[in-house]
Amino acid sequence: MKPVIVFATANENKTSEVRELLKDHFEVKSLTDIGCFEDIPETSNTLQGNARQKARFVKDNYGYDCFADDTGLEVDALNGEPGVYTARYGGPNKDAEDNMNHLISELSKAGAHTPESRSAQFRTAIHLIVDSKEIDLQGICKGNIAQERSGTAGFGYDPIFIPEGESRTFSEMSSEEKNDISHRGLAIRSMLEYLCVK
Repeated sequence: MKPVIVFATANENKTSEVRELLKDHFEVKSLTDIGCFEDIPETSNTLQGNARQKARFVKDNYGYDCFADDTGLEVDALNGEPGVYTARYGGPNKDAEDNMNHLISELSKAGAHTPESRSAQFRTAIHLIVDSKEIDLQGICKGNIAQERSGTAGFGYDPIFIPEGESRTFSEMSSEEKNDISHRGLAIRSMLEYLCVK
């Protein structure tokens, strides 16, 4: 029987991605799976701080080995925005369409109209708590922001993010292709390396 690890998220899209990456090694449970329906605070001004808050909440209140992530889209022309506010950049409802519309509008205001001027990176910070040990990990995927949406797969900003070395957005890739190069895929593989050699 595979060991259980809790991914401190209620986002089923993220959970599905991570289950695919860890399926050979762990049974991944989401917050919903363990009956956690609280709105876990994310009050840090850093991605790592938010990930740490969420993981410690689950460990302290539910006792599971767990990990949490926080992901930020960091756009050079916008001085690293939206960063820690990525999920709610377009408003408090955390709506993907609103977020993308706001980002595209802000890039237009900044005069960023070429791929070079629209450089960005996705960064996933992970905080892992296992066997009472805590570790911070991260994964980074560089790329640029497309002029318009393309593709139907994925979620969040995937329709407008073109990873480095690609002409397609994340939304135009299969889940396997995205996981191979994505920020979350890289962070999860770093975590898996740690768990398998710790």
